[in-house]
Amino acid sequence: MSGDTSLLEVRDLAKSFPIRTGGVFSREAARLTAVDGVSFSIRAGETLGLVGESGCGKSTTGKMVMRLIDPTSGIIRYQGQDIQTLKYQELRWLRQEVQMVFQDPYSSLNPRRTIAEIIAYPLEISGKYRGKTLRDRVLELLEQVGMDPNHANRYPHQFSGGQRQRIGIARALALSPKLIVLDEPVSALDLSIQAQIINLLQDLQRDLGLAYLFISHDLNVVEYLSDRVAVMYLGKIVELANSDDLFQQPQHPYTRDLLSAALSERVRGEQALLQGEIPSPIRIPSGCRFRTRCRKAVGQCTAEIPALGETSETAPGHRVACHFPEDA
Repeated sequence: MSGDTSLLEVRDLAKSFPIRTGGVFSREAARLTAVDGVSFSIRAGETLGLVGESGCGKSTTGKMVMRLIDPTSGIIRYQGQDIQTLKYQELRWLRQEVQMVFQDPYSSLNPRRTIAEIIAYPLEISGKYRGKTLRDRVLELLEQVGMDPNHANRYPHQFSGGQRQRIGIARALALSPKLIVLDEPVSALDLSIQAQIINLLQDLQRDLGLAYLFISHDLNVVEYLSDRVAVMYLGKIVELANSDDLFQQPQHPYTRDLLSAALSERVRGEQALLQGEIPSPIRIPSGCRFRTRCRKAVGQCTAEIPALGETSETAPGHRVACHFPEDA
């Protein structure tokens, strides 16, 4: 991690989607709450891991940071600029500064274009590269991600999954961004290939000073790569801490159960696993959203929504949304 300048600030971010019924003359029957009041920041050169079960709102949060979808409410600032106020032409600036690597290396690359054309496209749109300088930049990017420049005229189907993800990373690096949103970038890859991509991401971060928003459900990968970790449950952040603090002393029952499931030997030898199903985001429980699955839930958990804050039991900067974190 280099420096402590905040590149990205997210405050009270929320996103809900209407559920409609009635065909042509449809009406809104309910709303699905994907993200609800999420706040975090990312500093220059830092990796923030965003973890949680499927459907907790991780990917929706990443897409809002990219302005691929608009939030229902909340504020997203990049280098102090409210990106929700940016018009179409102004978004070119954001696209140069913030890029995304998608989960599926098979569907995220255009099968009708060579990898040289895929990587060159954002460079052409920027207007900064033409002719030989464009070609040289493409070959430089391929070398940077460990690909053979002699394969620049091949098509995506001629490469393995790991190689395709390297191509996706090269495309994301094309305009020299400062922040990259990584949405489950290794989940579709074999374990040995995962390790190669993770090491590549670390090397690039060290060499280029990149900041990452690393979205994943794989706690082993998140612990290895992240400086800080935010744990999401049903649209809310329930715990946010430095990676070492969170993995060594988790304070929220949900975090502890996640760790028990993935790293049971690391959490005081406990074997407690998550019980039951995550509630529907259309019918969110009152009070603490985790109470329907929590071993420690009491009446207060039903009546009051816990705030995300520091307690006497947590290290500085370790924030927990639980009424009884010391008992977790």
